Amino acid sequence: MRITAYGLQDIKKEIQYLRPEQITELCLRLARYKKENKELMAYLLFEADNETAFLEKVKAEAGFMFSQLPVHSYNAAKSMRKILRLLSKYTKFTGSKEAEIDLLMNFCNNYINYTDRKVLYKPLRLILIRQVIKIRALIAKLHEDLQFDHSQEFNAMLEEAEKKFSWFDKHDYAL
Repeated sequence: MRITAYGLQDIKKEIQYLRPEQITELCLRLARYKKENKELMAYLLFEADNETAFLEKVKAEAGFMFSQLPVHSYNAAKSMRKILRLLSKYTKFTGSKEAEIDLLMNFCNNYINYTDRKVLYKPLRLILIRQVIKIRALIAKLHEDLQFDHSQEFNAMLEEAEKKFSWFDKHDYAL
């Protein structure tokens, strides 16, 4: 016996026929089963109307996590991956490319400020490089006016990274 998997369109059609009380009950039941569902629902109910304030809270949380970074390179890389998972989750909540660029730029700036310039641990270096490549790809997908605004900030961040890290070459990543 096989259980039928319904698609999003099927679920959307079925929800249209439900009473508001039933929809509320379904949402609460869904929120009970996964922490991320509850966090998404809380974002949509309480934070989505003021995305700027939400992004500032996320940046502050990431900044605090960066300030608590361990000294040892291996543990620092683990902590940075944890920060990136957090940023990725919040980016999914907002569903905005500009918000994702904003959060990743903030991550890279924190990386530049909090990471020791003498670090030669390759996984730690690759974290920055991957985020720079990701930001560059995201900026390319934006409208031309937004591309210009973000590209200036991006190039300034590349300059800072090149000044601080001997292993970083801005010409490899410039727009």
